[in-house]
Amino acid sequence: MSDAHDDHASGIKTPKQLIAAVLAGFIVPIIGIVLLVQYVASDDKVGSGSNAQTSEAIAARLKPVSDEGFILKDSNAPKVLQAGDAVYKAVCSSCHAAGVAGAPKVGDVAAWSTRIAQGYETLVSHAVNGIRAMPAKGGNPDLDDVEVARAVAFMANQAGAKFKEPEAKAVSAAPAAAPAVAEAAAPAPAAPVAVVAAAAPAALPADAGKKLYDGVCMACHAAGIAGAPKFGDKTAWADRIKQGAATLHDHAIKGYQGKAGVMPAKGGSSASDDEVKAAVDYMAAAAK
Repeated sequence: MSDAHDDHASGIKTPKQLIAAVLAGFIVPIIGIVLLVQYVASDDKVGSGSNAQTSEAIAARLKPVSDEGFILKDSNAPKVLQAGDAVYKAVCSSCHAAGVAGAPKVGDVAAWSTRIAQGYETLVSHAVNGIRAMPAKGGNPDLDDVEVARAVAFMANQAGAKFKEPEAKAVSAAPAAAPAVAEAAAPAPAAPVAVVAAAAPAALPADAGKKLYDGVCMACHAAGIAGAPKFGDKTAWADRIKQGAATLHDHAIKGYQGKAGVMPAKGGSSASDDEVKAAVDYMAAAAK
């Protein structure tokens, strides 16, 4: 009778049934706890992308591009002339901050004293037109003469000068009436003339590169000023030539400022892009 009673009292008769019972004793409570936590912490959830039609999402898509940091400029608006310190930071500091190529360092009273003694007008003339290793307008032909003059005043004043930054010259409104007069007196339109194809641009002379080098580039490249590779120095030109002609042309036309040196746009000249390319090719060929 005792054996029969033991069989009915326990349903576990094999080792496998014992293992299953132990695992169930652990897993079932854990599952219950997880379900309970999810129920307590549950909240309304929406699927990915389901808020695409909300007013906030629509407003974000319609937001003007200019609000994202882009500045749309009116090409017909008058140019806003920069102050002297702004021009110095953007252009002049590349040489005058460290005294590159003999440029007087900003704040160096001794270096500036003799220059200040020449007078403000002379300093401005040198800065606008260029002098020795100093390219015209610091190598940025887009600068207005007034901006250059302001930069000169700013730098000189750091060394004790008392120059006043010039104001922009007022533009006379008188010429505005001229078009109306011209229109009234304009003759009747002439008979139609056959359209003639535009002439192809004149080819550069064979020595265009040498001429630009002799007149502009040699100021730095003849002696290796401001990190410029010296003319004919194969070692200095080797790595640059490896970059390819297109890269060399781009650096010379747009200007370059890096560890290798400082190169003003077009060497500070008003030469055409083709003339600058010819000068680069001339110097590169001399180092091959």
